[in-house]
Amino acid sequence: MTAKVLLLDVVGLTADALRSMPRMSRLAAQGSRAELGTVLPAVTCSVQSSVLTGRMPREHGVVGNGWYFRELGDVLLWRQHNRLVEGEKLWETARTRAGGDYRSANLGWWYAMGASTDLTVTPRPIYHADGRKSPDFYARPPVLHDELRDALGEFPLFQYWGPTASIRSTQWIVDATRQVLDRPDAPDLTMAYLPHLDYDLQRFGPDAPEAARAAADLDRAMTPLLDQADAQGVTVVALAEYGIAGADRPVDVNRALRREGLLEVYVQDGREQLDPWTSRAFAVADHQVAHVYVADPADEPRVAAILRGLDGVDEVLDREAQARYGLDHARSGELVAVAAPGAWFTYYFWLDDDRAPEYARGVDIHRKPGYDPAELFFDPADRLAKAKAAGNLARKALGLRYAMSTVPLDPSCVRGTHGRLPDSSADTPLLLSSDPAFLDGAGDRVPATAVRDLVLRHQGLGERMPQPPVRDRVAPR
Repeated sequence: MTAKVLLLDVVGLTADALRSMPRMSRLAAQGSRAELGTVLPAVTCSVQSSVLTGRMPREHGVVGNGWYFRELGDVLLWRQHNRLVEGEKLWETARTRAGGDYRSANLGWWYAMGASTDLTVTPRPIYHADGRKSPDFYARPPVLHDELRDALGEFPLFQYWGPTASIRSTQWIVDATRQVLDRPDAPDLTMAYLPHLDYDLQRFGPDAPEAARAAADLDRAMTPLLDQADAQGVTVVALAEYGIAGADRPVDVNRALRREGLLEVYVQDGREQLDPWTSRAFAVADHQVAHVYVADPADEPRVAAILRGLDGVDEVLDREAQARYGLDHARSGELVAVAAPGAWFTYYFWLDDDRAPEYARGVDIHRKPGYDPAELFFDPADRLAKAKAAGNLARKALGLRYAMSTVPLDPSCVRGTHGRLPDSSADTPLLLSSDPAFLDGAGDRVPATAVRDLVLRHQGLGERMPQPPVRDRVAPR
C-alpha cells in the first residue's frame, strides 16, 4: 500500500522563522530536517517546477515567475497552464510506477490549470465584462468547487495578494486541504501552497517583529492540519522555495537601459507603455533576478557593461554563465542580471511618474511586465489611499466599476526580497518531514531536484537519488 504524503510549500520557511513556530518545530524535532538547495532564480514557479520534475530550469523551462514570450512578442507573468512546465511531474511518475492506482491533489501550487492531478484547486478570479474582478477559484472535478465554497466560503482573493494580503488566504487553503484529506478517496499525494510568510517578510523584512508574528500566526493556522495528518497516518513533507533576506536597494534596470537609448516605449492616453517589439534591450524584473532580452547579438557586450555598471548588480550571466546555474533555456534572456545582497530589481521603465501606465498604481500582476512588491502596500504618500480602497469596495458591492489606484511608485518601502541564491543559513530554505527516515542518506543539504525522488522512495515507488544540480551553493558574502 502506498504511503500517503502531504507535500506543503511553506513559503519563506527558514531556521529563523521556525523559531517562532512551535508546532512545526516539534514536527522537525521528531522527524527529519535539512536545508533545501534551491535553484536560480529562487522564485516560486522555478523552484516548484524543479521540485516536481526533478530537473533544473534549463530542462523544465520555467526560468522565472514569467518571461518574454518571444513567439507572442509579450511579457507574461503568473501564467497558470501546466503545459508551460516541460517534463514528467512527480504524480505522473508515481501513477505510472503504481500501475495507475495513484491519486493526487494540488491545492495552490502553481501551473495547476490543465494539470493531470485528480483534484485541483487554484485561485482563478472572475473577470466580468464590465471590467470588474471578483474572487473565485478553479476546481477540478467541478463538483469540488461547490463543495469547498459551501463549506468555506469564497476564496479570499484580496487577502491572497496586495495591500490587504493576510492569513485569511492561507487559512482557506489549510481548511480546503483538510477537507480533501477527509474525503473517502483521499489522495496518495496532496500538495498545498501556504503563502503567508511572503507578505510581512517582504513588507517589513525578515528580522522585524512583524516577521516573527507572521510565523507564529502561520504555525497556529497549520496546527490542525498537521495534527490531522498525524492522526490519519499521512507523512508531512514541508519545504520552502526560498528564504527572504533584507532589502534596502531597488535597482531600476529598465530605466538605465532606456537612458542609454536601448529601451523604447509607446504612448496611449498620455501614458507610456513598454514596447518590447522595438526595444533593443529590456529587462523582465523578477525579485533579485532579471532576464534581459537583447534583440541584436552585437548589442550584448554594451548591454552587459551597462548592467555591470549599476549599483546593486552582482553578476551578469551570458549563455555560458547561465549554464553553470542550469538556467540556459531558450526562454531565458540573452543576459541574466543577479542582484547583490540587499538589492532587488524594479520593473519601472518610465522616467516621469506622471507618465506611468495606469496599472503601475494598482495590483495588476498579469499586465505589469515584471514583479512589483510595492503591491503589498497602500501608498504612504497618499493619506486617503485606504479610504479610497474602501470606497472602491463599496462600488464593487453595488456592481459598479472601480480602479484600485493605491500602490506606491516609490519602492523604498520594500524591506524583504529573494531570488538570488542564499547568502547564509538565515535566508536558506528548509526541508522538513514528520518521518525520521525520510531524509536517510540525503545529507544535511538536499537539492530541490532531489525532493521528487525522496517522495517516490518514501512511497515505495522508487529508489534512485538524483545527482546534485549543476550549481548548488550558498553565495559568498
